[in-house]
Amino acid sequence: MNTKTDNRRPNDTTLWDNNRGVMRSGIGGWKVGEAVYNHGYSMMDDFVGKLSYMQVAMLNATGRLPERPIADWVEQVHICMSWPDSRIWCNQIGALGGTNQTSAIAATCAGVLANDSRTYGTKPIIEGVQFIQSALLQKNEGISVEVIIEKECSKRGGRPDIMGYARPIAKGDERIPAMEDVQKNSHIPFGPHQKLAYAISDALHNKFGENINFNGYCAAVLADLEFSPKESYYIFNISVSSGVTACYVDAMSKPPESFFTQRCEDINYAGKAIRTLEEDGSTHP
Repeated sequence: MNTKTDNRRPNDTTLWDNNRGVMRSGIGGWKVGEAVYNHGYSMMDDFVGKLSYMQVAMLNATGRLPERPIADWVEQVHICMSWPDSRIWCNQIGALGGTNQTSAIAATCAGVLANDSRTYGTKPIIEGVQFIQSALLQKNEGISVEVIIEKECSKRGGRPDIMGYARPIAKGDERIPAMEDVQKNSHIPFGPHQKLAYAISDALHNKFGENINFNGYCAAVLADLEFSPKESYYIFNISVSSGVTACYVDAMSKPPESFFTQRCEDINYAGKAIRTLEEDGSTHP
C-alpha cells in the first residue's frame, strides 16, 4: 500500500522493478581486488591501525566520523552500561542461556533484544534526547525551568516522571561523576543542554527529591554534540552486550540448569484455587 508521502499510483511497481535482483548501497561495499569502501573511506587504508573501533562503529551508525575523544567518551558509556550482574533483567537472559547450554551468540543476542525496552536500557535515550532538546528550546523562549518541569509532570498526573531523571532502587547515579571525569579529560565541554539538564535536576531535587540519572546525563551530552535522538539510539544499540556475555559465561561454567532454581512453592500464585476436572469437562473447586 502506498503511504501518504508516496506519490506513486496504485499498483505502480516501478520502485520494486528498479531494485529487482540488485542490492544497492548508499554507504559503500567491497570491490574485489580493489578496496573495501565505507562512506568514501578505504577501510584498510584509512581505518585499520589509525582509528578506534568505536570511531568506525559511530561512523556506521550515523554516517559521520567522530573525533577520537568523542568516540572514547562513547566507549566509556558502553562500559557503564554493561555490568556483570545477573540480577539485571537483560543479563538474566544471558545467564539463562548459559545455564541451558545455548551458544554465546544466541544468549547475548537475546539479552540485547531485551534491552530494547521502553523504560530501561537503550531505547529510552531517544526520549531523553528529545526531552532535553525540547527543554532548551523552551528555555530559549523565556520559559523557566520550574514551568518546564511543571508542563512535563502534568503529562503524567503531576508525577516527576521525566525521562532522564529519577532512578529505581537507588538515589543518584555513580556513573555520572565517573563520566564527568572522562568528559573533562576528553576536553568535551559542558554545553547548554548539559547545563540545563543539571538545572532541571537541582529544581527536581528541591521539589521532589529526585535527580538526573545516567540517561539524562548521556542525553544532554549527546544533544550538545549534535547527535539526534535516533542517532543516539543507533550508537548504543548493543551497549549491554558485554554484561550479558559475562553472565552467560559465568552460568555456563556451572552445572547445567543450576541458575536461579526454584520450587513450585516459591511461586506466589494468585490465580484460581485448585479445581477438579471431571470426565464431562466440568470443573469443581
